[in-house]
Amino acid sequence: MNAQIEYNRDSIVSSIESRIKLPIIPDFSVDIIKSGAKGDGIKDCKNAFENAMTACAKNGGGTIHVPKGNYKINGPIHFVSHVELHLEEGSKLIFGSNPEDYPMVLTSWEGTSLYNYSPMIYGINVEDVAITGKGTVDGDGNGLWSTWKHLEEKGKLLSRDMNHQQLPVKERNFGEGFYLRPQLIQFVNSKNILIENVTIEDSPFWCVHLLKSKNITLRGLRYDAHNKNNDGLDIEQSSDVLIENIDFNNADDNIAIKAGRDHDGRANSDMPSENIIIRNNRFKGLHAIVIGSEMSAGVKNVYAYDNEASGYLKRGIYLKTNSDRGGFIKNIFIESTTFGDVEDAIYITSNYHGEGSGQFPSKISNIFISDVSFDNVSNTAIVVEGYTEFKVENVTLDHITIESAKNGMTITNTKNVIFNEVVIGEKQTVPSAAK
Repeated sequence: MNAQIEYNRDSIVSSIESRIKLPIIPDFSVDIIKSGAKGDGIKDCKNAFENAMTACAKNGGGTIHVPKGNYKINGPIHFVSHVELHLEEGSKLIFGSNPEDYPMVLTSWEGTSLYNYSPMIYGINVEDVAITGKGTVDGDGNGLWSTWKHLEEKGKLLSRDMNHQQLPVKERNFGEGFYLRPQLIQFVNSKNILIENVTIEDSPFWCVHLLKSKNITLRGLRYDAHNKNNDGLDIEQSSDVLIENIDFNNADDNIAIKAGRDHDGRANSDMPSENIIIRNNRFKGLHAIVIGSEMSAGVKNVYAYDNEASGYLKRGIYLKTNSDRGGFIKNIFIESTTFGDVEDAIYITSNYHGEGSGQFPSKISNIFISDVSFDNVSNTAIVVEGYTEFKVENVTLDHITIESAKNGMTITNTKNVIFNEVVIGEKQTVPSAAK
């Protein structure tokens, strides 16, 4: 470790872990078959899951057991507190794709708070909740929902305008006619959350979205999600999060750490995304570790280490914002990670998509990347770019190895960028003699 980096990772990580509380689930249990479900992939089991959740609620919580089988569910599962949904090996939840089955709920879409179709699995203002087991959650996102991608522009732009105009959230009603696809799993304003070992596939939009929540454990998950915008994990305005031992295989970001878009984020600056541990994961998909671009409440204290990637990624490490966001990205530590081939290896930018009026520049500072390796880079090895009057500051790149790259580095509008043992291409030793 470079002497410039003065921090005790073990102590910091232990402190975060000590605050993360696993859910406490009462002994009461419900077998979903006895609640009226049938795992034949045909019968609609929506009422059975509602009945099971109601039974748990009446008993102060409990576990809903889902045995082997395919369970068609035409509508969402809405969690109550102190409930574990346990999917036994060989079980699969297959959610229907009729939008009329998904009522409007308070949610968020790309960082803007609004009312939209309910995610398939949803909880708001709940605590001590879990989704566990070796079963599968299938969002059936490759059918009707996939046709909405090219229709979403009107709703997307209107949501952003409402955000910028600071329209009260209760007046931001979307749903029919706006084509904003729902997330597969989302918890909002919740705490003590565990999602463990299940397989997640075929989401209409983001796969797992933790919004304004805390005390979160995400581990042992497996992904097979290749639709548009199938981010694996979106951690937004959430704190004390452990992400470990996950096998990603996503068509978009594997892990995206966010914190609200523009005014919505800045108005909640007391709720940044912070204290996040990312370790022992296996990345595969579009981007591995991403921060932004919706990060207006700020992102800080992220510790990623002992991860590895396989396959071709567009970008390995990607920190992004623009001058409409405001907020900050700081105290980011990414260590001991191996990548294969990528388009860009390390990309840190304040100029995401060239967007932004310049009114709300973001501050990127205290970024430490060490003991990271890449194979072949088809575009640029390292990009660090800030604003002319709002520079990216205090970036340390230590023991970075990149076998080959089409372009070396672009470092612009920065202050105090430190390189140590950075090798792009063949490592040089002694200079050749003059002829």
